[in-house]
Amino acid sequence: MHNAIARVTATAAALEMIARLRLQHGPLMFFQSGGCCDGSAPMCYASGEFNLSDTDVYLGNLDGTPFYMGLEQFEYWEHTQLIIDVVNGNGGMFSLDNGTGQRFLTRSRLFTDEELGMLHQAEQGRGRNAFKSDN
Repeated sequence: MHNAIARVTATAAALEMIARLRLQHGPLMFFQSGGCCDGSAPMCYASGEFNLSDTDVYLGNLDGTPFYMGLEQFEYWEHTQLIIDVVNGNGGMFSLDNGTGQRFLTRSRLFTDEELGMLHQAEQGRGRNAFKSDN
């Protein structure tokens, strides 16, 4: 059964920025920062430039670009859909958007009870690690 509800989506502006960065850097990946140096910014890396751990959770992809988050943060945010956008400003220190004059920004919305029920039903068939990375 295909699950039509995405845990992570992107605006048209974010998809355009991803395409520009992909042309410049090759395949990309995202990791949702949980704080520290760059706050809670979505960090964009060249594929393989960020080491994922066994506890990182795969949320989906943005135009073929995988998006991950740490398990503890996912457990807190699992009720929200992440919407990746682009605004003017400086990107995260280690993120590929740094120096472009724009930066990625995470917006979010709460899933409805119906959407959460559909997500959980789809996840049951895949087991506890339904969103765990294969990388």
